[in-house]
Amino acid sequence: MKKLKIVTIGGGSSYTPELMEGFIKRYKELPLTEIWLVDIEEGREKLEIVGAMAKRMWKASGYPCEVHLTLDRREALKDADFVTTQFRVGLLDARIKDERIPLSHGIIGQETNGAGGMFKAFRTVPVILDIINDMKELCPNAWLINFTNPSGMITEAAIKYGGWSKTVGLCNVPIRYIMMASEALDIPIEDLNFKFAGLNHFHWHRVWDKNGIERTSEVIEAVYNPSSTKKLKGMENIKDIPMLYEQIKDLGILPCSYHRYYYITDDMLKNELKEFEKGETRAENVKRIEAELFELYKDPNLNYKPEQLTKRGGTYYSDAACEIINSIYNNKQTQMVVSTQNNGTISDLPYDSIVEVSAVITSNGPVPLNWGKFDSAPRALLQLMKGMEETVIKAAVTGDYNKALHAFIVNPLVPSGQIAKQLLDEMLIAHKKHLPQFADKIAELEKELTQ
Repeated sequence: MKKLKIVTIGGGSSYTPELMEGFIKRYKELPLTEIWLVDIEEGREKLEIVGAMAKRMWKASGYPCEVHLTLDRREALKDADFVTTQFRVGLLDARIKDERIPLSHGIIGQETNGAGGMFKAFRTVPVILDIINDMKELCPNAWLINFTNPSGMITEAAIKYGGWSKTVGLCNVPIRYIMMASEALDIPIEDLNFKFAGLNHFHWHRVWDKNGIERTSEVIEAVYNPSSTKKLKGMENIKDIPMLYEQIKDLGILPCSYHRYYYITDDMLKNELKEFEKGETRAENVKRIEAELFELYKDPNLNYKPEQLTKRGGTYYSDAACEIINSIYNNKQTQMVVSTQNNGTISDLPYDSIVEVSAVITSNGPVPLNWGKFDSAPRALLQLMKGMEETVIKAAVTGDYNKALHAFIVNPLVPSGQIAKQLLDEMLIAHKKHLPQFADKIAELEKELTQ
């Protein structure tokens, strides 16, 4: 059996132990010989802590896989078979700015939605394109498995602008909704079939049982009907404010947690503003949780993933990444939800769009399951959001200020006009260290402030 080399960029992430756990439990199908954990100088300490833990986990497993730690990305990428990306440009301090600056203007502050999500893309797109340039030289046949957020936009940039067709985007949100449907119907997951379609953090889905009977409406009743006696837990990182039952019933398909930001914007904003005033934004809570995790990871006797990692908000990401790699490597044809090329799967979007859909994962990559058309209400939002995403990516690639402003104006979570411009300008200056493509415009804005 051939040697198998996997590289994880952002290897110092708190999620890395889950990634190691996923590879260890699949070792008999996925016989890794070496894993390279890559990070940057600012992440050296975390890389060393989590890297030592990863080595302990593999030693405890008894499997002969070598774990390498490095700050040299090019050294790691040489002859890689798979590259996974889980990095955060600007670290958690950048996420705190993404949330707190919009909220200071009375605007939704969220990591992958609204102004914060667009700025995360502005910072991240150039980096993923740099990584792909190295991959073209050093591992031209490798698959890129991306779960760096905003996953859909980063995947689209990698495929459309990086030219790396062997890219698959990943998210943990669908996994939670598969589990929720199973709980709502009291039917094991293996006896249910699902079909997801939409965009990353903006998908809908339907559910069938093993007899081919659609059960979507029953899940809607269990989850969204105020009289339901079911107590179903949503996403760890999104306030579980009830959506309007009448609207979801009319929708007829199941939304995801992130739709709350668009379906009940005012309710979500009021909650966020309360947290903001107390210094308890999601980003600040995550930073505290992560600090606690790394204290645990320092324990020289810890050689397994701690339960506390589930509080981090992205649990199941890493395990799903392992399964995608496993399915590609072994042509398992596992059905999963991924960001991939549309190719007509959703007829309401361009053929070359990147969408998040159910797909069969083969040795040639994802083969999407056809969804067809959306009804008018979800279609209206879907097309708006895809147009917004495309504009964000163009701005991120080119550093075009006008496109960045246009993306802000069409984003439903950002007020238009002068407020959008003021917020954009403030965030450009706040993140200038990580926005080299906007350097000239940022210098101009800073000069205006001094006059």
